[in-house]
Amino acid sequence: MTADLSLRTRRLELVAATLEHVLAELSGREALADLLQASVPSSWPPGEYDRDALEFFKGKLESAGAEERGWYNWYVLSLGTEGSRQSLVAGAGYLGPPSGGTVEIGYSVVPEARGQGYATEIVEALVAHAFRNPSVRSVIAHAQDTNEASSSVLRRCGFQAAGTGPAAGSTRYERRQG
Repeated sequence: MTADLSLRTRRLELVAATLEHVLAELSGREALADLLQASVPSSWPPGEYDRDALEFFKGKLESAGAEERGWYNWYVLSLGTEGSRQSLVAGAGYLGPPSGGTVEIGYSVVPEARGQGYATEIVEALVAHAFRNPSVRSVIAHAQDTNEASSSVLRRCGFQAAGTGPAAGSTRYERRQG
C-alpha cells in the first residue's frame, strides 16, 4: 500500500483515491471505513458520485501511471478538534489530469453535511492543489442551473460563468490562474 496523498484544510482532509480505496468501496461501506479510518454515513455515496462514477474512476486508476496520481477522485473527511479523521462528508476531485492547461473539478457533499461550508472549503483546496501544477492555467466546473448552492460555491471561490455546460440546463464555470 502506498502512503495517502492528502490535502488538509482547517476542517477537512482530502485523500486522493487509490485503486485500493475504490476496490474497498466497491466491496462495501465497512471496507471503505476501515481503509479510511473514518465513519462512512449510510447516505454514501452522495449525488452524482454513483456506481457508474466509481467504475469510471476504477478504470482510470487501473490504467493510470504514477504521474496521474491525485488527478481523479478524492475522499473528503471531516476532522475532529484534535485533527483525527471523523466522517466521510463528500466525494470530490478531478475528471483527469490537466489537458491543454485546463483541469475539471467536481464535488458532491452528503446530505447531512450540506450547508456547513464544506463545498467551499473543498473547491478552494482542489483549485489551490491544481494551480501548484505549472501546466494548469485554468480550472473548470459545471453546475446545473437549478443547483444555486453549487453555483454560489463556485462564484464564492472566484469562478466566473463561461458559457453553457455539456448537459442541458447547465453552466460552465472557470477560474483562471493569477
